Amino acid sequence: MLKAPQSFLDDCKTVGLSLNDEAIQMLGRYLHLLLETNKKFNLTAIKEPEQAWRRHILESLALLPFLEGATTVIDVGSGGGLPGLPLAIASPERRFTLLDATGKKARFLETAVAELGLTNVTVLNERAETAGQSPQHRQRYDVAVSRAVGPMNVLLELTLPLVQVEGRFIALKGAKAEAELRDAGDALVVLGGGEVEAYEALPNLEDEAVVVVVYKLATTPPEYPRRPGQPKQEPL
Repeated sequence: MLKAPQSFLDDCKTVGLSLNDEAIQMLGRYLHLLLETNKKFNLTAIKEPEQAWRRHILESLALLPFLEGATTVIDVGSGGGLPGLPLAIASPERRFTLLDATGKKARFLETAVAELGLTNVTVLNERAETAGQSPQHRQRYDVAVSRAVGPMNVLLELTLPLVQVEGRFIALKGAKAEAELRDAGDALVVLGGGEVEAYEALPNLEDEAVVVVVYKLATTPPEYPRRPGQPKQEPL
């Protein structure tokens, strides 16, 4: 287990995030597992623990307020479990699905879920394009979340088909979020998206992370998402 540094605890207070001791300890266990596994195969470019607490844990938990009212959440392109696993640890009352197409990453997620004893998390080793056309997952989730998977016009095609009407897609993005949103207007309209909001992920802290919230107003047309690989190769 990695002990939470004082800087992380101070940052939590600054942004108004309240975590109990059990959640903080479990987050430390998860982060230790992530960084140790990262020595064997690439899960994250961040290897220094204190930076990982800030960039991985705190930024992921910045999405918590935007999950209000949601009971089912899918993390698209979960990779090493971000932002899905920290969110699942901090909000055990919600059901999380961690979706990743890479077998090694999915196996890591399954190991982490088992070792942490998380009963509110399911791992799905699948392409987002395939899941989005599956009756089991298409328009079944209150919220889809994603971090650093691709530009917004691609992300919208991978995520909005999974979200039910009146649900939302929440992306954790960097400094280019505004430009990406300008380029995603066509995709937003075609896929059933509506109002878009953007917020500083960590207000009062020096951090470039941005939370983008996309509300879904209409059913996604049946031809979307397109076949695997096409959203990235030919963005809307």
